[in-house]
Amino acid sequence: MNTNNKLSRHCVLVTGGTGYIGSHTVVALMAAGYEPIIIDNLSNSKASVLKRIKQITGKQPIFYKIDLWDIAALDKVFQKYSIASVMHFAGFKAVGESVTEPLKYYENNIQSTISLCNVMTMRDVKKIIFSSSASVYGETTVIPIKENSLTAPASPYACTKQMIEQILKDIHVADPAWRIALLRYFNPAGAHESGLMGEDPQGIPNNLMPYVSQVAVGRHKKVNIFGNDYPTSDGTGVRDYIHIMDLAEGHVAALKKIDTATFKTPQIINLGTGSGYTVMEILHAFEKASGKVIPYRITKRRPGDIAACYADTKLAQKLLGWKARRNLADMCADAWRWQSQNPTGYP
Repeated sequence: MNTNNKLSRHCVLVTGGTGYIGSHTVVALMAAGYEPIIIDNLSNSKASVLKRIKQITGKQPIFYKIDLWDIAALDKVFQKYSIASVMHFAGFKAVGESVTEPLKYYENNIQSTISLCNVMTMRDVKKIIFSSSASVYGETTVIPIKENSLTAPASPYACTKQMIEQILKDIHVADPAWRIALLRYFNPAGAHESGLMGEDPQGIPNNLMPYVSQVAVGRHKKVNIFGNDYPTSDGTGVRDYIHIMDLAEGHVAALKKIDTATFKTPQIINLGTGSGYTVMEILHAFEKASGKVIPYRITKRRPGDIAACYADTKLAQKLLGWKARRNLADMCADAWRWQSQNPTGYP
């Protein structure tokens, strides 16, 4: 039984809360009046983000360096605080690495979720929002992508997302008291408008926006564009990019929804903008935001890449009353503010 009632009833456990998406969501949660409790083992993030959260919110976030595999340590946190719900961001996320080290991904992402859910069950906490991914849809050609589109994950990383979704659905079948939101988001981009927080990938970025940012700040020489012969407006691939703070606010909207009795079945919800931008549009928008020329070269298409991929967001608007408010110019301006003020990322 929880023994500490000092915090509000809006206490939310945030796993992976020092990561890119998790940290921005913590800021959004605090702005909405929630009390986040951050759990992270710092394997893919830095503790210095906690100071940035305090600078933005004026409040030091509660943080525990814990691996989700450590059930005893995790259980102590549940016993100490009156945790009402969980946001689960923790997990390995590099698609390429998951292909070369599949066991690492299956073991970590699946087992950590099982450990978390076991402790939640023991402590009678039955509300969870899971950080899933549009990668579960795979190489779909039906655009825009709806939540009932067929799934065909093309990497071990994407497979772990789909497996965790299924685990949570099965938990609900066994105990319908659980309230579950499975948020499939597309391509998070940008940074907090303050420039204090942003994306700080380890090694060479896998995603376009942080790579473009690092080229602009001089960490890489040029952007590789994989194919310019797609049936799109300029021949480069189209993707749905969503501002990180829009995404964070989508999580808060989902939390408010599962806090009500109307949200009774596990719900898959796409979080995106409902439209797409080409690679060249991203490039030119970033040049405008940064005042820099972004060198690039055209290379061959990557296996598995499709011409266009963007979300159908009607369900998010209907169920959550949420839609993305920020545009591409906002994403690029905020990403550049972060990158130019923090050229090497977090200290």
